[in-house]
Amino acid sequence: MNFDAIGEALPSFVEGLQVTAILLAASLSLGLVAAIPLALARRSPRAWLSKPVWLFTYVIRGTPMLVQLFLLYYGLAQFEVVRDSAAWPWLSSAWFCAIAAFAINTCAYTTEILAGALETTPAGEIEAARALGMSPALAMRRILLPSALRRAIPAYSNEAIMMLQGTSLASIVTLLDLTGAAREMNSVTYLPFEAFLTAAAFYLALTFVLVSLFHLAERRWLSHLAPRR
Repeated sequence: MNFDAIGEALPSFVEGLQVTAILLAASLSLGLVAAIPLALARRSPRAWLSKPVWLFTYVIRGTPMLVQLFLLYYGLAQFEVVRDSAAWPWLSSAWFCAIAAFAINTCAYTTEILAGALETTPAGEIEAARALGMSPALAMRRILLPSALRRAIPAYSNEAIMMLQGTSLASIVTLLDLTGAAREMNSVTYLPFEAFLTAAAFYLALTFVLVSLFHLAERRWLSHLAPRR
């Protein structure tokens, strides 16, 4: 192990860590905000609401995130109408395309996670809301949706960790994330083991932080579901 080379490259890895953290936070936040109304539409009995959402999640979950990123960053640029549009300054930005691709991808998975949590809502909660005279909209806002969000935490934690791993694709569109820092170190030092092992250590540290935060959330909001001794 060449620790001197690792030490010299640490500033690049710290910069890459910041980029990875920003990409992860932005994509998860945007994806979750968009997934909540989509999950409600996904569980709607009206086909004109649920079917388009089903199609969206099916297509996004059925195609690789790398392909989605390439289509946004490289594919749209081939159309002159896109290059001449007001959206081109955004669509030509690696930051915008990376966050958009990651957010769309995690939105599809989160939509299905939340829709599944809504579908498995205990019947007693629904009956209690009706007994209190709540309208369907009020019951959804005050009881069903908060309950589904709490029960979705374990599954959503896995999605967040998978999204962390997915951010490694950002280096392909010129962003210097953790993987990009490792590739840069390897290109300079020709030490792939040290370069990518260092990146792996940073990813493990981020994963540890995520897992710890979700464990705290589970203890805070799911303690009532734990079996009593």
